[in-house]
Amino acid sequence: MITKGIKELCEEAEAEIETIEAADAIALQGNDDVQLVDIRDIRELWREGAVPDAQHAPRGMLEFWVDPDSPYHKEAFASGKKFIFFCAGGLRSALATKAVQDMGLRPVAHIKGGFSAWKEADGPIVEKEKK
Repeated sequence: MITKGIKELCEEAEAEIETIEAADAIALQGNDDVQLVDIRDIRELWREGAVPDAQHAPRGMLEFWVDPDSPYHKEAFASGKKFIFFCAGGLRSALATKAVQDMGLRPVAHIKGGFSAWKEADGPIVEKEKK
């Protein structure tokens, strides 16, 4: 039996992480000390588009890519930059941000409302080509 649902998990995560508005994330885009991280599934990027220069890190691999002791570690996560995570609507990224914060990755934040909020705030979007 489920004792804690996704609503409670997301509320708990939001209480412990930094959440930023899409407009603020758009203003930070291109800052050398900031890395936007898109955790959506690749099919979502193909269908909806992508944020220019955002690092794609599928949610299922994120912790493995962040952990320097993992055989899947990605050096991008050892850069010392501030990582701002986003998903489609802000729920997966809230949980992901809490997870990597709990791992010790700092500074981190996530975009309230995710990619949907990014689009509504007129953030730039590019087509993601299938490889």
